[in-house]
Amino acid sequence: MTKSNYSAALLSDFGNFVLQDRNAVIMWESFDEPTDTLLPNMKIGVNVKTGKKRNLISWKGEDDPSFGSFAVGLTPETAPQLFTWNGSSPYWRSGQWDKTKFIGIPGMEGRGSNLQQDNIQGTTYYSLDNYNNYFFAYDFISSQGYFMAVLWVNEWWTYWEAPGPTNPCDIYGYCGPFGVCNPLNSSMCKCLKGFKPRSDEEWNRGNWTRGCLRKMELNCQKSANAAAPTTIKKDTFWQLSQIKLPDFADFILVDDAKGCQSWCLENCSCLAFSYVNAIGCMAWSKDLLDTQQLSMDGEDLYIRFADAGVGADGGVDADTGVSMRTKLIISLSTISCIILFGAGILICSLSKWRGKFRKMTILGLFRSVATAIRSEKLLKETAWKEQMKEDDASKLVAYDFDSICLATDNFDAENKLGQGGFGPVYKGKLKDGKEIAAKRLSSSSGQGLTEFKNEILLISKLQHRNLVRLLGCCTEREEKILVYEYLPNKSLDAFLFDSKEKAKLSWSVRFHIIQGVARGLLYLHHDSGLRVIHRDLKVSNILLDEKMNPKISDFGLARMFEGSQVMVKTHKVVGTHGYMSPEYVMGGTISEKSDVYSFGVLLLEIISSKKNTSSDYPEQHLNLMAYAWHLWCEGRGLDLMDEAIADAFSSSEVMRCIQLGLLCTQDHATDRPNMSAVVLMLNGESKLSQPKQSTYTFQSLLARKVQSQEGIRSMNNITITTVEGR
Repeated sequence: MTKSNYSAALLSDFGNFVLQDRNAVIMWESFDEPTDTLLPNMKIGVNVKTGKKRNLISWKGEDDPSFGSFAVGLTPETAPQLFTWNGSSPYWRSGQWDKTKFIGIPGMEGRGSNLQQDNIQGTTYYSLDNYNNYFFAYDFISSQGYFMAVLWVNEWWTYWEAPGPTNPCDIYGYCGPFGVCNPLNSSMCKCLKGFKPRSDEEWNRGNWTRGCLRKMELNCQKSANAAAPTTIKKDTFWQLSQIKLPDFADFILVDDAKGCQSWCLENCSCLAFSYVNAIGCMAWSKDLLDTQQLSMDGEDLYIRFADAGVGADGGVDADTGVSMRTKLIISLSTISCIILFGAGILICSLSKWRGKFRKMTILGLFRSVATAIRSEKLLKETAWKEQMKEDDASKLVAYDFDSICLATDNFDAENKLGQGGFGPVYKGKLKDGKEIAAKRLSSSSGQGLTEFKNEILLISKLQHRNLVRLLGCCTEREEKILVYEYLPNKSLDAFLFDSKEKAKLSWSVRFHIIQGVARGLLYLHHDSGLRVIHRDLKVSNILLDEKMNPKISDFGLARMFEGSQVMVKTHKVVGTHGYMSPEYVMGGTISEKSDVYSFGVLLLEIISSKKNTSSDYPEQHLNLMAYAWHLWCEGRGLDLMDEAIADAFSSSEVMRCIQLGLLCTQDHATDRPNMSAVVLMLNGESKLSQPKQSTYTFQSLLARKVQSQEGIRSMNNITITTVEGR
């Protein structure tokens, strides 16, 4: 540092070069003049009162530091968005900020991003934190226009970038107005329901930028243009799930999703709406631009269209633009191929329809699933899985789509229980009064087909009081819906991580939940006869019945072990950030001990009511496991206990559970107990050994690295949906 009578210059630990006067008042700082790199504690954004913008500016070339054509900055709207501009044209967009993340960036939660908006000062600023000095990370805009997140963990690596190197859908407006982009489809661009390509010739050539136009005038427009009062049917809405919401949203002051829908329906200029809990009601009156189907995360978007006109124009399906005749030919051809391939296989007869649904044998059910989801792939299943299906004696119910629509009030937003990795879950009530939970896989996404098969395949064979029960499914109209027993207390995370609700979980209830989950895992690993590894055990996948009995749910990523297998390697890592074991994250090795690790994380979360991936732990600890280890070593293990129930608990049970949680989350799989030993330890029937300190305090970051390299992300409560290498 250089000093004089008048000023001083200093370089902070974060890289900020500051000039101060003799009273330590800052006269100038380099963080006010960003170049192409956003360091921790540096801000980019806009001041609408002064008009000053603080953007990242790319270099002109890799070896030319003069200003390039790309810039990254914030919009000052109610829910700000990050943009990359190429000159004055948008090049990439983050989606709206929901107070914790940008909702158009899958798996962003927990990245350490901050956004401050001061309406009085007129400022909106975006910044990064440095995770309590545990590591160094920064954002960067390249000369080619790639906005990157870069991290140092023994080496520099890029764990996120946009536009993604294999995802053209990230490029702004790739499919034009009223088009939706899905990088997993062979034809990435598709017109929204009720729309058709503006130019068939351009569309067929793969030039989608001019987008789509409406096939038929909205009913509300017909009513407004009618010369005399007429009775015209109201418009309706079509739901898209797991969507990066379009640009140019208007923010409407209403209280809930129903109010948002009503407002949109009463305003003919409203073309679509979405209600995001942390943002509120958003409505669109301009062209729907830059809409993308995401493989995880995302929001529900409701598109307005004239119900009577869609699908009636010359027998063309509004979703695909394919004629019904063509679809019929394709379907018949597919059926013929299946019959030829399986010559000699008799089709099981179906029982009579009963009301709105019919019962089928499991083999018959799989044939129905096969027809609906291009199931020639099912014929490639291994022999032992096929044998399992044929030997199954249990019955499942095949529900028709109309009965589920009626039960869920047409998938009304008010009945939505939550958003899973493969689609939303709705509460429903059948005509006979039976309550159900219906998980609807996105019909516009290619994701989740393997998981859909897997869930039916497994749950039909697994029966245990601590596993959720699958009642049946629906495969009509290309829908993929799983119907479960309804559990009134929803999922454990709804209590555990809610400041008002967690007090309802007394220690006795928590210990009961821990024991139930352990028994459920023991059944999967040893007692079911199938030897199943769940691979996605987490708080949000533990459902609670009316008596707070826990039930493990969501078997979409589960893996069955054959014969004497004890472990297997997979080419792609799937699961949820913060719950995956080190050997799985780093090497793709799956075993029963992978679930044991997840159980250990879950156990510590139940004790503390804290998320493992939270970044606000005291005393410079990166995650819950590091914090629990610190308290354990200092003899202060009970300090981990949730303060909401700290006045009434069994200290011996709590300490036993903390020790067991640390044993289950040890680095090496061989050091972890199996679930048989875990159950004995929980019940005090077996002595606990001393846990070893975990060195994988960067496990959450390394998980992102592996997933980024594979093109997969899974953050916090959302499960990744691309599954290969089974």
